Amino acid sequence: MSAELGRALGFLHDFARRRAPVHVAVPGGFAVLDERYPGSHDDNKLIVPSWEGTDSEAASMLLKAADEVLAARAHRLVCVDDDRLGTALAPAFAAAGYTHETNLIMAYHGAPSPSPSPPPSRVERLELAELLPVLRRDWRHTLPEASDEVVDGLARRVEARLLGADKVSFHGVRAPDGQIAARADLYAHEGVAQIEGVFTGAAHRGQGHARTLMTALLAEAAGAELVFLVADADDWPKDFYSRLGFRLLGRTHSFLRT
Repeated sequence: MSAELGRALGFLHDFARRRAPVHVAVPGGFAVLDERYPGSHDDNKLIVPSWEGTDSEAASMLLKAADEVLAARAHRLVCVDDDRLGTALAPAFAAAGYTHETNLIMAYHGAPSPSPSPPPSRVERLELAELLPVLRRDWRHTLPEASDEVVDGLARRVEARLLGADKVSFHGVRAPDGQIAARADLYAHEGVAQIEGVFTGAAHRGQGHARTLMTALLAEAAGAELVFLVADADDWPKDFYSRLGFRLLGRTHSFLRT
């Protein structure tokens, strides 16, 4: 494992621990739980940094641990950092009814942004009072059949992110009509910065809002020793990030049953 990948994974682990009210030890790692947001997969999951036993032992023990630790949740989510182990576990988790996603840890290796550099004029920081209605709107569009309670919980889980790092900020790009067209989070802690939650509303895609937003976030994070993000290996944004100067550090795996 490269030093950069190790720092990125360590950042993700620490961020999850700091924001979660409850931590539970599980084979190979730990689980985080948050009763405030029971429908949030990201706030209620198992995280497995490493494994010293056999692959078959890992499959049986982790499936059992997920059922036990997440018994009060409607979902099961197991995140495995080791690429080889995650690939090996895929058949057993598929047989147990889980879907498999491969995630890419990507670090910014592009040209350094000028510092100080003012962000593009259309990018602004968003306070929670303004961000929450935007999140509710976007979740309602994504989950049209979900109850208002579920949508509100998925929006409000952002409040816990404020505990995850020394610096947590939310940013948005406005469309000409004044609506927030694209948004993302920026987390920074001890020389490492993560760009997370990059999202462009369906009505505003293909208009350059995400590039404008990413340019501003990279300028703001220019002083960090490492800037990284997590991308879905099967979705197109990974190619967009590559064009911006992000390079692959490693792959992780997540297994979800709903």
